[in-house]
Amino acid sequence: MPTTPQPPGRPVDANAIAQAHTLYCQLTGQSLRLGFDRERMWFELLRAGHSLEDLRGVISYLQREIRAERRNVGALKLSNLLQPDRFEEDLQISRVRLRPQAPSPTTPSSLVAVSASDQQRGRQRALECLRQLKDALR
Repeated sequence: MPTTPQPPGRPVDANAIAQAHTLYCQLTGQSLRLGFDRERMWFELLRAGHSLEDLRGVISYLQREIRAERRNVGALKLSNLLQPDRFEEDLQISRVRLRPQAPSPTTPSSLVAVSASDQQRGRQRALECLRQLKDALR
């Protein structure tokens, strides 16, 4: 099962088409005959450079959208899925990050070591600031 996209225009063999169709059937729970018309649609999609991982990603994305009732189950219909413009659009949307990346946690090695006496002075300074604030609020 290749995971890297094929360059556009690269020859696509019958084995790659059969693998893609089998993966589609497994992921959707269907058993569809691989006729000439479907072979041709798979051929065009794979020839455009899409991989089995792309297919897996789009199907997973569409299944999540269908469960959330944002898409119609017809989006997974093979003739709809294999339209190159729709597939490309769904592939790009499935890769969109909706939340910013979480900042990397600070590692202990990046923290500056503070001596015990510096920590104590910092505590005393914080206590003094709190006393001043308390006095100012009275």
